[in-house]
Amino acid sequence: MKINIKNITAMLLLGGAIIGNSGCKKFLEEKDPTNLAPGSFYTLPEHAEAGIAAIYSEIRFIGNGAGIYSNNWQMLDAPTGIQSTETAQNSDLNNLYSLIYDGTNLHINQNWNGFYKVIAQTNLLLDKVPGINPMDAVQKKRILGEASFLRAWAYFYLVRLWGDVPLIVKPVTSPNDPDFYPSRTPQEQVYKQIVDDLISAEAAGLPFMDGSGRVSTAAVKSELAKVYLTMAGQPLNKGVAYYKLAADKAKEVIDYANGNPGSLNLFPAYGALHDAKNDNKIEHIFGIQYNDAAGAGNPLQSTYLPLHQPLVSKIDGIGTAIPTNDFYASYEAGDLRAKNRDGYFFTDYYTDGFKMPLVNRGKPYIFKHFDVIANGTLGVEGTSRSDLNIPQIRYAEILLIYAEAQNRADGSPSVAAYTAVNAVRKRALLGDLTGLGQTQFEEAVWKERWHELCYEGILWFDMLRLRKAYNESTNSFDNFVGHINKSVNQPLQTKNLLFPIPTSEIKNNPKLTQNPGYN
Repeated sequence: MKINIKNITAMLLLGGAIIGNSGCKKFLEEKDPTNLAPGSFYTLPEHAEAGIAAIYSEIRFIGNGAGIYSNNWQMLDAPTGIQSTETAQNSDLNNLYSLIYDGTNLHINQNWNGFYKVIAQTNLLLDKVPGINPMDAVQKKRILGEASFLRAWAYFYLVRLWGDVPLIVKPVTSPNDPDFYPSRTPQEQVYKQIVDDLISAEAAGLPFMDGSGRVSTAAVKSELAKVYLTMAGQPLNKGVAYYKLAADKAKEVIDYANGNPGSLNLFPAYGALHDAKNDNKIEHIFGIQYNDAAGAGNPLQSTYLPLHQPLVSKIDGIGTAIPTNDFYASYEAGDLRAKNRDGYFFTDYYTDGFKMPLVNRGKPYIFKHFDVIANGTLGVEGTSRSDLNIPQIRYAEILLIYAEAQNRADGSPSVAAYTAVNAVRKRALLGDLTGLGQTQFEEAVWKERWHELCYEGILWFDMLRLRKAYNESTNSFDNFVGHINKSVNQPLQTKNLLFPIPTSEIKNNPKLTQNPGYN
């Protein structure tokens, strides 16, 4: 059943959400000993802990299914042109790949509803927890800071995907509430709320890194750097001042890493990125949590595995998120990220995941999210269950944000900007960038973003803020509008700068208008 925004915002989301969605790690295994009736909830500190646990669990909607052979996460990469499918069973996913989606698309509807459900829960917690008394002040401040981050996280996705979106910051409990039928809010106002929430979270006294998977100060500062970088570009075009804000905030994270390399750093090898033992550690600043014994495993493995026989795993692959050959071929010669099973791709794997001989797949598949424990490795059969988190913020991204933002803010790349981008290149066994002008350096950093951050739900947002798209054939950047999406050989249009508002929302809320180009 589809959930409309007017219904989402009216939900108290107490009993079922908190009882049924607990469990990201041990901190999410809270068992509330009290009655969960709405009238008595959010009266004890235990309620606040259960409430924040429910929100962490709720953000897992990104990995949830979206019809046969697909999940919500795929919407963030499908239109980029660097990904395709070999299954073609899911018409909604096919339409995203083909750039012919509309407001009835299931992925679009579920992502919209999912983000607003997170917002409804954070609004309730932020409204109710301040009134809990007695409650330890440090505990209260921490929980409110985490909720502020998670609300900002949800709105940051919404405003980039749909532009002007309803901004709702209070619980909606009655049809008489002004936000029961909300209007669209100008993007600049939505961004202001995002920044305000993140600044509030930054002051919440959170640990700089948090191996439990809870929001950390590093995550907050990193998200602020991402937001400022986005605001510097399209559509707000805030320019140099916001590039400076992005660079400064990213540098705070980098400075901590330089002083604490055992806590925050790049992993020395790419395999560590998709080893569940490293969830929430070192390079992983924030992720959607699946590393717990009680909760459901990561649901994404099958989407990245080849379609059916011969199997490379006990998990039956469906091949709905595969790299295009053009993008795979665009890596520099010698780039470790393109090396079979050493980087972000594989072209062969063990029979059934753990037996010789190696099975040559004949084309590349994505290894970046390949869970060796779940899928198996030579001599060790896979468990079929993946505890990998879904990445949201990695330290590599922060290094590249700093390099790009400092160069734009100051008019030329600094030594520190070169150091940042070259750290990413060094791990890939590539030579250092040197002696580049501002424009050359900027495009070099963009290329690093494409080749380092691929298949993490990031590059579509780069395309939107830059109004540029990477052309794999020319190794340069085209204007967004008119760029040929090589997965379907179709040009991007102006309307593709925003997704359509879900049709069900338009029908149920007379105050909502549709984005240009969509009927």
